[in-house]
Amino acid sequence: MSRNPLHLGLVLALLVGAACVVGGATRARADADPPSIEPVVVAATSALAGPPAVTVVRAWDDARAEAWARGDPLRLAALYTPASVAGRRDVAMLRTWTARGLVVRGLRTQLLSVRELGRTLTIWTLLVTDRLAGGVAVGHGERRPLPRDGVSVRTVRLRLLDGRWRVAAVLPGEVGR
Repeated sequence: MSRNPLHLGLVLALLVGAACVVGGATRARADADPPSIEPVVVAATSALAGPPAVTVVRAWDDARAEAWARGDPLRLAALYTPASVAGRRDVAMLRTWTARGLVVRGLRTQLLSVRELGRTLTIWTLLVTDRLAGGVAVGHGERRPLPRDGVSVRTVRLRLLDGRWRVAAVLPGEVGR
């Protein structure tokens, strides 16, 4: 296999994954120097008890990065609700990568802002602005840094299941209020 198709495949797969999955900021470190991280802007705090939205998004994204680094589709699927289209796509993409002997280490997304659009006891709707900031595709003696992408804005609907916030839906841009 030539290196150009591999590189293009890695770029496209991660950009598709970033478009359909929450991109919160992971604190995982890649081998390269991390990009400068701007402060996260949080708006509209909720009167409901619990951690702030930024904390939930970061923890969720840390868990996603860990699942990708381990090549573990079950761990990844557990981050989503059972009916989540974004979850099915993310798991399918991970399985495609692992079938080719690849994992992504140090997956890092730069979280630029999180704004709460709505919240009930079991559903939390957030507007998340972020971009892919790092990661390394590893496998078959290859080690390729992932490219950074542009800023993305997504509406993310989280659902509280078994005491954990899981991604139920990811929609492009600001959807509903």
